Amino acid sequence: MKTSRLPLRGRFAPVALGLTLALTLAACGGTTQDDADDEATAGGDEPAATADAGGEFETGLSIAMLPKSVNNPYFEASSTGAETAVGDLEGEYEYTGPSDTSASSQVSYINTLSQQAADVILLSANDPNALCSSLEQARAAGTSVVTFDSDVDPSCRDAFVSQVDGAEVGRTLIEMMSEQIGGEGQIAILSATANATNQNAWIAVIEDELANNPDYANMELVTTVYGDDEDEKSFQETQGLLQANPELKGIISPTTVGIAAAARYLQGSEYKGQIALTGLGTPNQMREFVKDETVTEFALWDPTALGELAAYAGAAVASGIITGAEGETFTAGELGEYTVGADGVIVLGPPTRFNAGNIDDFDF
Repeated sequence: MKTSRLPLRGRFAPVALGLTLALTLAACGGTTQDDADDEATAGGDEPAATADAGGEFETGLSIAMLPKSVNNPYFEASSTGAETAVGDLEGEYEYTGPSDTSASSQVSYINTLSQQAADVILLSANDPNALCSSLEQARAAGTSVVTFDSDVDPSCRDAFVSQVDGAEVGRTLIEMMSEQIGGEGQIAILSATANATNQNAWIAVIEDELANNPDYANMELVTTVYGDDEDEKSFQETQGLLQANPELKGIISPTTVGIAAAARYLQGSEYKGQIALTGLGTPNQMREFVKDETVTEFALWDPTALGELAAYAGAAVASGIITGAEGETFTAGELGEYTVGADGVIVLGPPTRFNAGNIDDFDF
């Protein structure tokens, strides 16, 4: 199995297990062991986690990022942000994961990181439930778990760093598509994996808008297909969509791999300029398609900032500054102060639209 695993250093080594357990809360990864000993217990066994908003970040934390898959420009950008944050925190950083997008592949990496006594796992999940057992074992061993980009069931992690408000993403996607096809016609969705929580949440908003917003009364979603965040499969799914739906006016691809593959297919086909394509992509991967008018406009947040915020959130949990409870606050370096929302959700910010007028202002 190919990975981008870096050499293990310092506290990632198994011999560090005792020290890591002494610094993290066994059940929740939310405070120090000394603090936990002083707290009232829940049910007589589990120490109640408490936050120390005025506390300082621990140095030397081992923080690992586990994306949906490696060799993905979006996650590589997130890793750059996370690595910068971990460096500022004087910690140890690792970027590792499977080359495919199956939940079972992620499980083995979670187990390995837990065995290596990682203080924090930053996870973009391929399935909301299939990873929970491994995550619970990791947390019980003293590892704090912060999801980013794509969440798991809230009971399986300490906090979730969301790119933006999910409903806002869905509304932005359908609004851009409506503008590009004149508010009428058949559209399709090219998604990542069928179980990706973030993709499915955005698609649900798109479907709701189509069903209930009169602005989209003349638009019809004919199908949703899945490219599994694989370039070639996404390319082939795009071809299949156009062959099977001759009246199709546009494609929404809420995944960076999918939108780039779809754009590449359109660029070399008779459909260029005839089929609207929008979704979520990075400026660097989409620039040529905007410049040659294959794509008019797409959107995204800054994945580098997302990774940076995830790393600070993970370090805040491992340091006892937050536990993931609503209303807690922490400072994420130069990104500023963030407040934990309901269900442990921390929101980065609104999406940015990219088009010919502004795409050269961005480099990620």
